[in-house]
Amino acid sequence: MDRCIVLVDAGYLLGAAASLLAGEPSRSRITVDHAALIQGLRERAEAETQQPLLRIYWFDGAPDRVPQPEHRRLRVMPRVTVRLGALTRSDGRWAQKGVDAAMHAELTELARNRACSDVVLVTGDGDLLPGMMAAKEHGVAVHLWAVQAADGDYNQSEDLVAEADERRVLDRAWITQAVRAKEHAGVCAPPPVPRPEIAAILSAPLPESAPSSARPAEHPEDEPVRPAAPDTPEHGARERVPAPAKGVPTPKDLAALRAPGPHPVQQPGSATLRWSSDKGWVDRPGTAAEPPEAAAMPTLAQLTTAEQRWADREEDITTVGGDPYEVGQVFARRWMSRLGDQHHLQKLSTMYPRIPHRVDGELLRYAARFGLLAHKDDQIDEHDRYAIRAGFWREMDVPAGAEHASAGE
Repeated sequence: MDRCIVLVDAGYLLGAAASLLAGEPSRSRITVDHAALIQGLRERAEAETQQPLLRIYWFDGAPDRVPQPEHRRLRVMPRVTVRLGALTRSDGRWAQKGVDAAMHAELTELARNRACSDVVLVTGDGDLLPGMMAAKEHGVAVHLWAVQAADGDYNQSEDLVAEADERRVLDRAWITQAVRAKEHAGVCAPPPVPRPEIAAILSAPLPESAPSSARPAEHPEDEPVRPAAPDTPEHGARERVPAPAKGVPTPKDLAALRAPGPHPVQQPGSATLRWSSDKGWVDRPGTAAEPPEAAAMPTLAQLTTAEQRWADREEDITTVGGDPYEVGQVFARRWMSRLGDQHHLQKLSTMYPRIPHRVDGELLRYAARFGLLAHKDDQIDEHDRYAIRAGFWREMDVPAGAEHASAGE
């Protein structure tokens, strides 16, 4: 059959591109325009093989083989088929499992069925050597493409290179048509507009880092207790033990803090929670429970029609990238646009930085669809939670900022 097929090892292609452009093989260091990348692969394959494209197979790993946002976008593109292997974490590193075997099986099956005359392999793994040899025995011309190596040397198996019929290099100029290095790879999203009372709380030392004499004692009931040892004079009394150290302050930690300076922050709404709470608002003496108007706020599901639900799903698949900050913005944009009563928006703005429990829970469930769960315990990473909620509040600030600007005019 006079047509070509492209088999892409995404781990190799994007990892090598990250090494070339960002200096390390972490895919988190680059941004990828997948539509441009697929189009570039198609045009180059057809030009070099002189055959029309039948299909591009995209092989990649995913935790529990659950499609990630990029996989959902890719698999709805024309002439693209996504095949997923497992992505497992070992010794602090992610590793693909089953991707090479899937590529080998697809390659030999396509050649055996004479589905194409030319096959393009974008990979560097020598495990595909038997599949390449089998394809050649069935009369298929094998083209092997490499990504330009960062150090100028090979980043492919030498045996694989030797066995290929044709060899080409995807150089930096070609790669940068669809791939860019992130300027600030460590920053997931810009912070929300700072507010003095929140900045004061976030700058306060955590309870575990403060000296014992300086730790707040306003809420002694927050500290865990245990019975004193039987052989001590205080037998029957309760002995206080320090709380275990935490990497991120909990609502209970923050409730016990007071901002430094001559005028401590005495705003229960700000001091109680950092952004919001999955389990509802903390209710203790001196702080207010969630007000009735917050509990009465409609959820996005209640505001969404069946037609809008389908449109949302299409947008999630094709345009929403899955960045935590972006996910929060998309959710907020939909929620605001469908609110009939703007009174809810006014109420919400007075609750910053807290999000009503039922809306916040729905926001995090929405975010979980984009592969943001830490698969070990099915929880969203704390850093991602802050980014999701920051995106939500930044989007909420957009109409407020426009109103202030129009009022100034």
